[in-house]
Amino acid sequence: MQRRTLLAGLALPALALAPGAARAQAAYPSRPIRMLCGFPPAGTTDIAARLVSERLSARLGQPVAVENRAGATGNIAAEMAARAEPDGYTLHTTNVGTGAINYTLFGARMPVKPDDLVELGLLMRVPNTLFVHPSLPVHSVAELIAHAKANPGKLSYGSAGSGGSPHMTMELFKHLTGINLLHVPFRGAGPMLVEAMAGRLEVGCDNLPSVIGHLRDGRLRALAVTSATRSPALPQVPTMAEAGVPGFEATSWFGVQAPARTPPEIVARLGAEIDAITKEQTYRLRLAELGADPPGLTADGGTSPASYTAFTRAEIAKWAEVVRVSGAKVD
Repeated sequence: MQRRTLLAGLALPALALAPGAARAQAAYPSRPIRMLCGFPPAGTTDIAARLVSERLSARLGQPVAVENRAGATGNIAAEMAARAEPDGYTLHTTNVGTGAINYTLFGARMPVKPDDLVELGLLMRVPNTLFVHPSLPVHSVAELIAHAKANPGKLSYGSAGSGGSPHMTMELFKHLTGINLLHVPFRGAGPMLVEAMAGRLEVGCDNLPSVIGHLRDGRLRALAVTSATRSPALPQVPTMAEAGVPGFEATSWFGVQAPARTPPEIVARLGAEIDAITKEQTYRLRLAELGADPPGLTADGGTSPASYTAFTRAEIAKWAEVVRVSGAKVD
């Protein structure tokens, strides 16, 4: 009898903790959340981070603050996210560079592995845009190729950094057309676009959302988009295939991750909230204005942790081949 009483007494504290633990879990989130972004303001990754953080704040009832930690083509922020406490209070806005390309391009120098982070949801997909400064006497992709061949080694192109999809897009373009352009990487799209608009870069490539305003007002001239079909946001601009580079397609994408070992219930909650955000009409209208497309990973056009994980693994394999074929290097 005494033994049974003792065992029962020992069990009471554990039982007493269960409702409290359940309440603590149900209370997530109970404090502000930070959203790491590996690029400066004004670039598409920053745009994506702010689009989702504002809406997540409203849905979760807690502030979701974007924290720009630029550098190393997004790898600094990715490493910070991977090493953060896996409690749902540190998230990471990733893109095709940090989420796929960098694993091959940086090789042993890459500070994180795919399994160090867990995918929550895809936010949007966007084409890249090949553009030139209006002072350059070219108005088409064919004219750019001819001009570059007539002036070997004299033209420079800018990108938001080594390893991003604009960099890889241009390296693939160089490989397929046999032209020689000097790569000038920047610490984000914003600084690169400043130099391009000033005419200190003759050629550039960037995600459509971050450059579309400058194309519309004529400060930069679009030659082609890199998607398989024309962008409704710039219907007059041909695709690379239409412009004379058959089979060319290279699009970018942006999503949200959390540290590995984040509790499954928190991953599921955040994944569901992100999926709901990507289906909001106001969100999709904003994407259309930016020249971006919604995720389209699930049957209803949305996203989920599982579908985004499968998508990411396929993208890692696809871009590894592009890195190999193009011979791209980290500058």
